[in-house]
Amino acid sequence: MDNRSLVSIDDYTKEEILEVLARAAEFEKNPNSNILEGKVISSLFFEPSTRTRLSFETAISRMGGRIVGFSDSSSSSTSKGETLNDTIKMVSNYSDLIVMRHPIEGSARWASEVSDVPVINAGDGANQHPTQTMLDLYSIQKTQGTLENLNIFMVGDLKYGRTVHSLLMALSHFNPTFHFIAPKELEIPRAYKIFMDENNITYYEHTEFDSIINDADILYMTRVQRERFADPLEYEKVKNVYILKNNMLKDTKDNLRILHPLPRVNEIAVDVDTNPKAYYFEQALNGVYARQAIIAKALNL
Repeated sequence: MDNRSLVSIDDYTKEEILEVLARAAEFEKNPNSNILEGKVISSLFFEPSTRTRLSFETAISRMGGRIVGFSDSSSSSTSKGETLNDTIKMVSNYSDLIVMRHPIEGSARWASEVSDVPVINAGDGANQHPTQTMLDLYSIQKTQGTLENLNIFMVGDLKYGRTVHSLLMALSHFNPTFHFIAPKELEIPRAYKIFMDENNITYYEHTEFDSIINDADILYMTRVQRERFADPLEYEKVKNVYILKNNMLKDTKDNLRILHPLPRVNEIAVDVDTNPKAYYFEQALNGVYARQAIIAKALNL
């Protein structure tokens, strides 16, 4: 494994997280450079993606790098039966860095173990999404002026939501108070509750939504992910449990910002989009700067 890989958010120390966030701020001020000139980045997306793939490609292009790869595994040799092991070994011969999204949990860790170049995990199943976490942290820091001592409310699919799992672990460095709002079927997994207990992190679980969000500094909405459900009836039962509407925000804190990793379905009504507390589109833009900083760190640039 190349020790510059980013597979899980806990591959970064607190100091490294803050270092990458500071570098992201530099890239926001000056996003165009040639520091990747002569570098080839492989973009391997075995699973559909819009924001993650395009923001990585934008980040690489703005840094002067070249991109090879695929956005659909059916156009790769995996459709002929090639193993992930062989794909990664072959691709690492061609490039200086691999960005990979894959539907199987643990696939990114495996790829990093067999690759000769750093691997950045762009999402592996319901496991982790560390680059999303870094742009989330950057968004929180920009809007709150700090990462310390915040009330973080997470809503929706907390069982399969890899963005939630990674963000929870990253924020554990900064003394948060978590409020988890989910139906019983989608509650935060026990492993993360054990993690919070062991690290003395305060958290509360709720099933009600609109009556408790007035204390939130960050309201992190998530989509109930149809693709994670084996039983369509189970999905139908929970898909519209929580819908954020503009009139629910009237008594919330002035500093509240609403985040969402996107895409949304109907968990945030469109009337929220014009509210100054809505930040999810700016959050997506922040992904370019955060990913520029992550790439630069992985390549020691």
